[in-house]
Amino acid sequence: MIKLRTLIVDDEPLALRLLRAKLNKIAEIEIVGECKNGREAIAATLDLAPDLIFLDIQMPGLNGFDVVKGIQSDILPLIVFTTAYEQYALDAFDVQAVDYILKPIDDERIGRAVQRASQRLNVIDQSVNKRPILGAIDAINHKDFTANDVVASPSLHQISSIVERKVVIKDRDEITILKQSEIEWVDAAGDYVCLHSQGETHIKRSTLKELLDELDDSIFKRVHRSTIVNLNFIEKVIPHTKGEFFLQLSEFEKIKVSRNYKDAIKHFLMGK
Repeated sequence: MIKLRTLIVDDEPLALRLLRAKLNKIAEIEIVGECKNGREAIAATLDLAPDLIFLDIQMPGLNGFDVVKGIQSDILPLIVFTTAYEQYALDAFDVQAVDYILKPIDDERIGRAVQRASQRLNVIDQSVNKRPILGAIDAINHKDFTANDVVASPSLHQISSIVERKVVIKDRDEITILKQSEIEWVDAAGDYVCLHSQGETHIKRSTLKELLDELDDSIFKRVHRSTIVNLNFIEKVIPHTKGEFFLQLSEFEKIKVSRNYKDAIKHFLMGK
């Protein structure tokens, strides 16, 4: 079993001890660090590169949301917020938190949060999904394409243009090729975008606008200033207040649609 490398953050020593004790009971969790404030959390995230952070919201100095904004990492860890206050729930959705747990935390609730994180991350050996550039291009060159596909010896730029439309993600000396039809949703993190597909999150150096130009605009729509969704994965529309609503993509994924982008999916909402 590959474990979720987990960082826990809380300014209250008792809360930190209780959280540690509960997480230590869960086989999927490996606690790699503990922090007492936001600045420690940012430094530890950059140093330890955890898969998951259990993050308190109200802390002196930098609060939990400040920590998320301050993490300048290529790969943003999954976040589970822990707090005694209900009023931050919508803000947690805005930063695409995996879960939002109210204190005091019980074992069942924390178990569900870990399950959600595991399903989103689908933690497996990355070598299964990433191959060296030469190996990947060689595999592409020898694949039996249909008549509509691009001919052999594509460059990295050409790979993105194959009719079975794909997105190419380059990571040092490796590349990952995602079928656009399997990308469920995308969120932006500065000059990077996070592409969520089949339980995994892939990081690509690109702005959201640049990625939109690359995606099939018949199925990918921007629903928030930092979010794109694949309309084919929408299972339910959940009304909210002030003209806003949420799109439920799966049991564990809810995406907020802002008023400014409501028209982008109006045909979907009208059943057309």
